[in-house]
Amino acid sequence: MAEPNLRVTRHIAVDHPAFAGHFPGQPLLPGVLLLAEVLEAALAVPALAARLGPQPTLGAAKFLAPVGPGSTLVITLDDTPRGVRFGVHRGDVLAASGLLQPCGR
Repeated sequence: MAEPNLRVTRHIAVDHPAFAGHFPGQPLLPGVLLLAEVLEAALAVPALAARLGPQPTLGAAKFLAPVGPGSTLVITLDDTPRGVRFGVHRGDVLAASGLLQPCGR
């Protein structure tokens, strides 16, 4: 498998407000916030932002492992003919993967 085009590291704060209600006693980062981290990372790269356009869509997403407070995530982004493939790793664990696509694809 080829190396990803880009790797971005993000740290999820222990005191992130989402953990207060999701879920008490077992805090987990909601999937929508995980996807927001991916989209923000992709749109920060001018070439990927141009490729995805102003309204990217989510072609696919799999949530494979929980992300808790204080997690360090490595987001990998690969420009492919179908869109931008992403992976979200928490250490050696793949927490999420999927595909961002330009609107209308």
